[in-house]
Parts: sequence; C-alpha cells; structure tokens
Amino acid sequence: MPIATPEVYNEMLDRAKAGKFAYPAINVTSSQTLHAALRGFAEAESDGIVQISTGGAEFLGGQHSKDMVTGAVALAEFAHIVAEKYDVSIALHTDHCPKDKLDGYVRPLLAVSEERVKAGRNPLFQSHMWDGSAETLADNLSIAQELLERAQAARIILEVEITPTGGEEDGVSHEINDSLYTTVDDAIRTAEALGLGDKGRYLLAASFGNVHGVYKPGNVVLRPELLKELNEGVAAKYGKPAGAQPFDFVFHGGSGSTEEEIRTALENGVVKMNIDTDTQYAFTRPVADHMFRNYDGVLKVDGEVGDKKTYDPRTWGKLAEASMAARVLEACTHLRSTGTRIK
Repeated sequence: MPIATPEVYNEMLDRAKAGKFAYPAINVTSSQTLHAALRGFAEAESDGIVQISTGGAEFLGGQHSKDMVTGAVALAEFAHIVAEKYDVSIALHTDHCPKDKLDGYVRPLLAVSEERVKAGRNPLFQSHMWDGSAETLADNLSIAQELLERAQAARIILEVEITPTGGEEDGVSHEINDSLYTTVDDAIRTAEALGLGDKGRYLLAASFGNVHGVYKPGNVVLRPELLKELNEGVAAKYGKPAGAQPFDFVFHGGSGSTEEEIRTALENGVVKMNIDTDTQYAFTRPVADHMFRNYDGVLKVDGEVGDKKTYDPRTWGKLAEASMAARVLEACTHLRSTGTRIK
C-alpha cells in the first residue's frame, strides 16, 4: 500500500481509539531502519507510524551539511516509493521539534506540504510534532495555535507535548520529578486554546511520569490512569457524555514500560506510542555480535586481507534489519495493533 492519505490516517487513528489499541511510532534514521520498521508492521499485519526526529533528520541530511529538511524530505520521498511494496498503511511523522528548531524543521516541512496540497497532491508527511514542553504552557499553546492552523490547511495532524517528559531526547531534557504529570487544568487550557477537533485534529502528548531513554524498573513512576482523569475533566467542562475521551493521547518515553502500564494507557485513549530506544538496541545488538564473532574477518588483522563477505555491510545489515523488525512486531503485539490493518 502507499503511504497513508490524510483520510486513511484519520481512519487509522479512529480505529485505534475505538478498538483500544495503539500504533507503534518507530523512529528511523536511514533507509535500512525504515525497511526494518515497514517489515515489522507488515509481518504483524498492522498499520503503523514511522517518524523522524530533528536529530534523525540531521543525520539523514548527511554530515557534510547536516540539513534537517533535506534529510527528512529525502527519506519521506523514499518511503512513498518503497512503502507500496508492503501490505500495510504507514503514516509519516516528524518527532520532537523544540522552539529553536521550528524555523529549520517543522515550518519548512509544513511549507512543502502546503505547496503539494495547493497542487492537488497529498501532504508529504501526515503529522508533525511541536514540542513546547520547555516553554510556559501559555507560550506553548500560542505557538501550537499557529501551527495547528497551518497543519489543518495542509491536511496534516499536529502533535503537541504540553508538559515535560523526563530524560533527554535530541537535546531537549527535563529532570525526573513531580512536574512530569499533566494536570486537569493543563488539559482544559489545551482544549480552550486548540479546541476539540473543531480547529483541526491534534494528538496530545500528556505527561504521566514518562521518561525518554533507558531506565531501570523503580526509577520512574508511571501513572497512565492519570489520562482518564484528564479526559473526564475536559469532558465535564465541555458537557461531553460520561466515558467520553476527548483527546487522542500519545505515550512518550515508552521503552521499558510494563505490559500492564501499556494496557492501562490504551484503555484511556492512547492511540500512538513512541518507540526508539528499544528499536535502536534491537538494530545494533546483532551488529555488535557479528563484529565480535568475526573479528578477524571484519578487520585486516596483522597484515591479512580480512573476509569481504564478512565485512560487507549487507551481511551484518540484514541481521540488523531482521532484529529491529522483530522488535517492531513485538511492539505491535503489546499495543494490540497486530492484525488490525486496513484491508
């Protein structure tokens, strides 16, 4: 199938919300990790989301110029071609863009899609993220309003992070403390500023103790039940029926979460869960194993010639792709998206 159209992406999110499952959103940094993600989704018979962070886009842009827009556009165009060979629908997303990188990343990418839509085509990306978690909520939502208006015009969904996620992600870092929990007041202020779909659809990354990166059990206290409180508070404020879930939530900092925590999040409106740390490790682990096991082959030790078949990037690259694809398949199982692809 081709990359999801705006209509298909909206259908994907609606199906996830109604079915109490979520799509893994897999960060990619190369054509190879892209294929690993696509392969994992296809093997799970799950639609999915592939995303590029600012750091990932800079890497994709090449170390000569490190141009984020060039990197993101290039991989997105590549994805539009190769995704047709996989029997699932894939949405393209950009991940974690803080204020100081908006003019060098999200705003130019919005402009690319605006031009495509004016020409009668679909947008290049299906959603973009504005990470205003380092700003005051008032400034965060003010910028979100501007971006949401442009996103809606370009037939794109906006993702907003209104309160901090702990740890570090591409240079944006927050301490692990009590500020990592979104309040009902924060949620109401978000609804007041951005509406509840009437001003454009958006995904909400609320904080319930989430932390980016690697952490051991016990270091972080996740409270996914908090999402229910946020939905109930906003539903009551806007006269929604009991049990309504006004928000489409995103689970950030999901690597290392327990299955019980994931299930609770799904029941309370999470439709997208970011996975990066675990898939990075899954990709790298077999490469390290190959290098250690074939030390004399991948290196020209003591004046020898090595073994071309051993150091050929395709040899260890295939192992990396298979391992990462398996981790994506596992994520689909945990998030209950396995077997839910749009036929």
